[in-house]
Amino acid sequence: MDCNNSQNFNGLSANTLKLIAIFAMTVDHVAWVFIPDKTQLLPVIMHIFGRITAPVMCFFISEGLFYTKSVKKYILRLLLFAVPSHFAYAFAFGYSFTALKTSMLWTLAWGLIALAALKSRMNPALKVLITAAAFILTFFSDWYYVGVIMVLIFGLNRGSFKRQAAILSVFIIGFAIYYTYAYHDPLYGAVQLGVLLSLPLLYLYNGQRGKYKLKWLFYTYYPAHLALLGFIRP
Repeated sequence: MDCNNSQNFNGLSANTLKLIAIFAMTVDHVAWVFIPDKTQLLPVIMHIFGRITAPVMCFFISEGLFYTKSVKKYILRLLLFAVPSHFAYAFAFGYSFTALKTSMLWTLAWGLIALAALKSRMNPALKVLITAAAFILTFFSDWYYVGVIMVLIFGLNRGSFKRQAAILSVFIIGFAIYYTYAYHDPLYGAVQLGVLLSLPLLYLYNGQRGKYKLKWLFYTYYPAHLALLGFIRP
C-alpha cells in the first residue's frame, strides 16, 4: 500500500497513519470480543474510535493502485491474505468457518478490483459488471459494499482531498441514517459517523511512506491479532 507524492512533508507518513489505524482496529475488535454489551459507554467509545480504521485502509488501497508495479500481484496478494484472515475472523468472533461472513481484507480486495476496472480502458459494460460483482461478493464481508464505495471515493477523486472528504462525508451521513432505520439502532447508526474522524488524520498525510518498510506487518497483523483474540476469547 503505497503513498502519493504530496509535498506536505511535515504531516503524518503512511506508516504512521496505518499504525494508528491498526491500533484503532484492535481497540474496536477487543470491544466486540470482550465487551459485547453494546449499550455500555466504554464499548461505544471504543467502536467510535475503531471507525477510523476502515477509511484509512481504503484510502491506502486506492493509493496503492497508482504506485504498485503490478496491479494483478497487488490484487492477488490481498486475496491470498484474505484466506487466513477469513478463518481468523471467524475464530475471533465465534462464527462457523463455513458461515457467509468474512473479513475486511476480502472487501479491500474487491474494492481494489472495482477501482482498477473503473480506471482501466476496458469496455464500459464490463466495468459496470465488475463493479456490481464487487458489491455483491462483499455483501457478507466486514464493511461490505461500504468498504468498496470508500475505496472508489478515494480512488476516483484522487488529487482533491476536499472532494474526497466532501463525498465521503455525505455518503457516511447517509449510511448512518440508513443504518439507524434499517437496523432500528440509532445509537450504532450514530457510531458510524466515527468514520469521519479519519478525515483530519488523512488531511495530515504527507505523501511519504515512512522510514521503515512495514508492508508485511500490515498484511500479517490483521489475521494474527484476530487469531489471538480467538484464543483468549471468553
